[in-house]
Amino acid sequence: MKQRIAASLFIICGLLCSSYALAERFIVGAQNLTYFPHYDFESDVDKGVGWAILEAFSEASDHEFIYVNLPIRRLQMELAKGNIDFVYPDNPRWYNSITNTDDKTFSLPLTYTVTGTMVKKDKAGKGIDSIKQLAMPLGFTPVNWQQRINNGDTQLTAVQDIPQGLALLQQERVDALDLEYNVARHSISRLSRYDDITLDLTLPHNEIPFSLSTLNNKKVIDELNTFIATNPTLIASIIEKYEIAYLSELYPILMHEQGLAPDEVWSKEAPANN
Repeated sequence: MKQRIAASLFIICGLLCSSYALAERFIVGAQNLTYFPHYDFESDVDKGVGWAILEAFSEASDHEFIYVNLPIRRLQMELAKGNIDFVYPDNPRWYNSITNTDDKTFSLPLTYTVTGTMVKKDKAGKGIDSIKQLAMPLGFTPVNWQQRINNGDTQLTAVQDIPQGLALLQQERVDALDLEYNVARHSISRLSRYDDITLDLTLPHNEIPFSLSTLNNKKVIDELNTFIATNPTLIASIIEKYEIAYLSELYPILMHEQGLAPDEVWSKEAPANN
């Protein structure tokens, strides 16, 4: 009897183990920053547009994604160790000292972000030389500001979260806040006292894709890319639901509001007027 029970347990264990082996379950390492509507992986309700697209892919593919919040600087480290399967968001142009971009596989963009520089509306349009104090969320890299920071022309203040950055800007303790436009708009909609803040087109801004990256799961990235490419209407509806605005939509509106001519808009190639 004992041998029969042991054999049955062995068979059940084997079936369970086989089932789990077949199940496609992956761990996504995500930035532990509230960056809604793009992402907020600490939320139990809605984790943002990137998560919504991955969940739609999950339903279509039967892959299961488990999300783990990590500090920005630890994401690539845990990916290299094999403790997580994917990183979101990621971008092949972002530098880190842990993983090599050439070793990673990146998905098609899940969405695009309008990274830019927020100022009080009455200070907009004055150009980069007017910014002496710049706030930025901790863990982000001030790529387009680095030369000015190195030269001592602009001082950088790292903030723990977005409300702290908005407060410093409102109190004029900094001249500008480096922040994604859609994130700023969402935060301002919940903090109405900051409604006099705008994206200044005479200051550094870019449109940057957010992708999913991996070292060892290229097949899943290929499946995700196929899903994105063959479901444009679904992807567009998700992006519309989260009211994500792209730079092409914002340019004419903000140029009119700020009274700018095309040659007054910031360009990475344009020399600074030092």
